[in-house]
Amino acid sequence: MNLSPAQRQSLSWLLIAAVVLALLWLLAPVLTPFLIAAVLAYALQPLAEALVRRGWPRSVAATLAVLLAGVSVLAMALLVVPIIARELPILREQIPRGAEWANQVLAPALARLGLEVRLDVAGIKDMVLKGLGGNLEDGLAALLSSARLGGSVVLTVLGNLVLVPLVLFYLLLDWPQMMERLRQLVPPRMRTSVDSFLGECDELLGQYLRGQLMVMLVLSVWYAGALALAGFELALPVGVFTGMLVFIPYLGFGLGLVLALLSAVLQFGSWYGLGAVAVVYGLGQLLESFVLTPRLVGERIGLNPLAVIFALMAFGQLFGFVGVLAALPLSAVALVAARRVLAAYLQSELYRG
Repeated sequence: MNLSPAQRQSLSWLLIAAVVLALLWLLAPVLTPFLIAAVLAYALQPLAEALVRRGWPRSVAATLAVLLAGVSVLAMALLVVPIIARELPILREQIPRGAEWANQVLAPALARLGLEVRLDVAGIKDMVLKGLGGNLEDGLAALLSSARLGGSVVLTVLGNLVLVPLVLFYLLLDWPQMMERLRQLVPPRMRTSVDSFLGECDELLGQYLRGQLMVMLVLSVWYAGALALAGFELALPVGVFTGMLVFIPYLGFGLGLVLALLSAVLQFGSWYGLGAVAVVYGLGQLLESFVLTPRLVGERIGLNPLAVIFALMAFGQLFGFVGVLAALPLSAVALVAARRVLAAYLQSELYRG
């Protein structure tokens, strides 16, 4: 079969894309820390460039950007610590009481509907005491024991904690030269179109990240402030945690909602807490869905939220955690490509007849 030069060129690029995807799939565990560092480097590159333009050495700018990323991750982790430290002891006492209340109130109501449900309060209390009744020393002993049993997992986690900041620093340090070396790999006749295409992708991703950051900040203030007005003692950590995780569609909101409901049950022990959470999180979801995301994100990039969710799920299913990391950049590339294909189709003789 004789192929034209254009067909051979298209087939070559398809083979290159297939090889790249196959390598992503095969090397996913190894590539994970590098992709995490690459995503962070892309997000932090404007900050590093701004510092360099102000006369800072690039090594210092890269170091400050890495420190900023580390402090942000540490702050997110520390938000959850007071919630766990405060609520677990109360949870240990409240779960058996909740089971007794369910047997006394819910079981008769369900029985009238023909559903025979009764909880084993003694068994639940025993399970809670075993799972949540240990002291700090017991917990540390269990952690060390599991570390010995799963030493490779622990070493992998610790290795990534060291490797990601290191790779991030060198990416930020060498970013302009690295981008230029990658550009030199593009055939000269295609550089103009590739530069235009990647520039549009970069602008799209930048707008998405800036818009999403604004959504996160506004929702953090909303949830923390509204929960504080409702009288929640853990309003600040729960509210900020929920706001910061909204960039993960539905999962972030769901985790924050679960923490808020748990805090309401343990602090108030009445319908008031549940009602307050329902109002605060219901209004927050309306604010996010109908005001913030459409105005700050959707109108800027034209990427449907359903497309974002599908991309995250699809790439996650195909490539695991690496796929989730690559989902947003690849979705932006696909969106720009789709726009260009549509524009070419509307100018073609096939469309014009």
